[in-house]
Amino acid sequence: MVTTSDSRTGFAAGTRFAGESDPGVTVKGPAVEREDEVLTPEALAFVAALHRAFAPRRQELLQRRQARRAKIANGADPGFLPETRDVREDFSWSVATLAPGLEDRRVEITGPCDRKMTINALNSGAKCWMADLEDSSTPNWHNVVDAQLNLRDAIERRIDFTSEQGKSYRLTGETLTDLPTIIVRPRGWHLAELHLRVDGLPVAGSLVDFGLYFFHNAHRLLELGRGPYFYLPKLESHLEARLWNDVFVMAQDLLGIPQGTIRATVLIETITAAFEMEEILYELRHHSSGLNAGRWDYIFSVIKNFRERGPRFVLPDRDQVTMTAPFMRAYTELLVRTCHRRSASAIGGMAAFIPNRRDPEANAAALEKVRADKTREADDGFDGSWVAHPDLVPVAMAVFDETLGGVPNQIDKQREDVVPDAAALLNVAATLGDITETGIRKNLEVGVRYLESWLRGNGAAAINNLMEDAATAEISRSQIWQWIKSGSKTADGRTVTREWVEALLRDEYARMERFEGDRFEDALSVFTECALGEDYPTFLTLPAYTRFLV
Repeated sequence: MVTTSDSRTGFAAGTRFAGESDPGVTVKGPAVEREDEVLTPEALAFVAALHRAFAPRRQELLQRRQARRAKIANGADPGFLPETRDVREDFSWSVATLAPGLEDRRVEITGPCDRKMTINALNSGAKCWMADLEDSSTPNWHNVVDAQLNLRDAIERRIDFTSEQGKSYRLTGETLTDLPTIIVRPRGWHLAELHLRVDGLPVAGSLVDFGLYFFHNAHRLLELGRGPYFYLPKLESHLEARLWNDVFVMAQDLLGIPQGTIRATVLIETITAAFEMEEILYELRHHSSGLNAGRWDYIFSVIKNFRERGPRFVLPDRDQVTMTAPFMRAYTELLVRTCHRRSASAIGGMAAFIPNRRDPEANAAALEKVRADKTREADDGFDGSWVAHPDLVPVAMAVFDETLGGVPNQIDKQREDVVPDAAALLNVAATLGDITETGIRKNLEVGVRYLESWLRGNGAAAINNLMEDAATAEISRSQIWQWIKSGSKTADGRTVTREWVEALLRDEYARMERFEGDRFEDALSVFTECALGEDYPTFLTLPAYTRFLV
């Protein structure tokens, strides 16, 4: 037993974390350059402690997800919980005060933590960077470790990058506080990290991502005037938020960091979480910094949960499911109301457009759509929004600058005009639009091309001037599955059958340009399984991960 205190980590005397390796930890991933800087005995023991404390509850909550989905499939619509009515009706509580660097979040850029993207995001002029270890990142072992190295190097301002063409990338700004505030998004609760095991069992990817980042950077961030901030993805209930809160409490205690230092923004991107927004804020209230409208995953969640419930829940082509659809309006307006009545930030959705400077006319039209989208969010009361490309930062910034003026946010805009309405949240049938052959073909193209990119290690794929990630690929394959299952008809009267879609898929696949080292065959296999199979995998990344990345 080690008996000396480690002043850097703040571990108390007598703890087994002050340099002692954990014999129960096994790393099965391939070697990664500089991995010894991340996979230290202390850091791995820290992750192991979190795993041992919370793995049983995680498994229990994942089983609760399955049971809840089964009830919805059998006709039970989700709704506001009667057992937590007192939380919703208690006006005395609010979340923690805004932490340094989170007061003004009018534009946040998002993207994976590869070296070039890290530098470009931090040089973008945005207020925050959502450093993504989830949907825009392929969780191969190299990416998992490399992302942690790049985040550490960025915080220490020792990061640079030179492209194959010889272009050099370096950070601007003099200090960390001159750059966008870093907010890390770990993986969701459903994903296991099969390359890191504790006592023979895989560790949750969420705990690996959170644990390594927090262990190595929390103290340093505080020294530099920031803090350990996180985005929490794919929560389906307030009980899952409670689990995260307990992880935060234990992590802060182990490192000797004051309670409430961690701040987390929860992405409301599942239909069940939409009915528990207040409860989610309440569970995390000492660590909360707000909610985000994760629009693409939200649409995916609606399709997934109601995929066998018939025409009432069948959506038109993905391009036609906009933020002005009634069920999306109900969700986003309720999010703003919920956040602001609890003094929390409300962050809007993603603008996924990628500017194309070779087509000025199309570029101008797309930028105008982005501007209109951000104007709607600002007018609705959102305190900020997401963009996927540095060129969109000034577009979104101009919109929020005009709305906010000299104040950092509009939390004082309470939106008491919005009334929680369960029927409105479930009014999918009011979405205008049609199913078309063009829409089917786009889903097939995006699904296969995204998976091909993902399998090569790139989880943020530029396809048809849009930044696609796992969420949009999920929409693509889920719509195909649902349209076939429900026997949906296109605008010209054709029934969407498996045989027809298979023929369209063969046609689209034949058009895809092949290249040395591509993963199209594997991508087609996974997509076919997830979109055309009799069974419906809960996430397409699960079979892709277990079959090809381990």
